[in-house]
Amino acid sequence: MFEPLKKNNQFYYPVMEHFYSLQGEGFFSGTPAYFIRLSGCDIDCWWCDVKESWNVSDDQFVSLNDLINTINLTPVKRVVITGGEPTLYNLEPLTKRLKENNLQVHIETSGAYPLSGNFDWVCVSPKRFKLPIDEMLIRADELKMIIVNRKDLDWAEALEAETKNECSLFLQPEWSRRKKIIGFIMDYLKANPEWCLSLQVHKYLNIP
Repeated sequence: MFEPLKKNNQFYYPVMEHFYSLQGEGFFSGTPAYFIRLSGCDIDCWWCDVKESWNVSDDQFVSLNDLINTINLTPVKRVVITGGEPTLYNLEPLTKRLKENNLQVHIETSGAYPLSGNFDWVCVSPKRFKLPIDEMLIRADELKMIIVNRKDLDWAEALEAETKNECSLFLQPEWSRRKKIIGFIMDYLKANPEWCLSLQVHKYLNIP
């Protein structure tokens, strides 16, 4: 786990982008949120749609003061920390400041690393390239499985067994294969109604 950069008594995180938009996937789809996308990832998903978030550059570091001031210019009540893989960093300073500003704090992570910080909602979206750890599956409020082929449904069932009973369960077709695989995903959902469908609504609407 990497510590955030600290200078002049301020914390800095590598931020690829941060913006106010609508949640496009999963349980909170369609609801407003402010997104903080941290740079840095070692999961290497071939179908990743934000590969530009994998690497960290010196010019990406943003102070917590600047982040909070920008967020407070919006009426938002919920902040989603994503990546990249955000759990590569110690998120305690970041979540502490967000909480001090009366913001709900969510995270989306692959679950490959332990969680730091204080979160109201944890979405675990596991990747086969670096498997989720048990403590993150147990902690998950939402399990969002990216489905590429039929074998992923078996994997989803295996991971479901490791989550808590109240965990919300979602299957999301991988974007580039969605038209080919949506049929068998729909068949599975109808036979297993504890699961829900997640679509990348923001891509259909062409919004961030």
